[in-house]
Amino acid sequence: MHTPGFAGYGSPSVRWIKRLAFDKAGGQELQSTLHVATHLDAPAHFMTGGKFIGDLPLDFLIGPAAVVDLERMGIGDYQIYGPEHFERWERETGNTIDRGDILIIHTGYHKYYPENWADRSQVDETRYFIRHPGPTRAFAEWVLDRGVRWIAVDAGSADHPMNTVIRTMRADEAEDAEDALGRPLSEVFPRADYQIMHTLLFPHDVIHIENLGGEIDRVLDRKVQFGCFPWRFQGGEAAFCRAVVFNE
Repeated sequence: MHTPGFAGYGSPSVRWIKRLAFDKAGGQELQSTLHVATHLDAPAHFMTGGKFIGDLPLDFLIGPAAVVDLERMGIGDYQIYGPEHFERWERETGNTIDRGDILIIHTGYHKYYPENWADRSQVDETRYFIRHPGPTRAFAEWVLDRGVRWIAVDAGSADHPMNTVIRTMRADEAEDAEDALGRPLSEVFPRADYQIMHTLLFPHDVIHIENLGGEIDRVLDRKVQFGCFPWRFQGGEAAFCRAVVFNE
């Protein structure tokens, strides 16, 4: 119930509907939107006629992944990341982002999530949702060119926060973002590119996990075997999921 959803999405509520003392069993009822905590977006989240969670086969959700540490490169509040950062990562680590790989993007902002179960010492809800770095169209197009299978990111959205509804909801933060970027947000994120990581990629089934976190810091700058495990939600446009790296 304390886990915040993305802008406009309510938090979960949980209540007991059966008690052990009276019913000989305890039972709970959960009400929640789906864009809360670690979750997987399906194409149907942004596409009429797109695949639902239940349409995604298990072998699509498990595979080799590159864990790219952008925090190490100094990418911080409001900043933009692009293809050059991921190509730099390949040069510096000797790893490659191959066709069919899952791409895990570590910004380091997971540490600010109010329900970061691994470590709550640095929680900052505003910084987490409003100021995390993000991409522009150049990165989304590069993802398609590289043949990335799908993406996971340790932030509130795979899009830059100022390329979402947050730009209008928090006009004060939008001004700070423009100061940090040194140009108007309308130039950085033109109207046609609104939520580009959703609108450009989802028609190609290049979807994403948002609010990744937990123990991601243990596997940075590596190639790993990675799996996403949502429930097989027929008709679901998103679903809570467990995200797991398999130790070799």
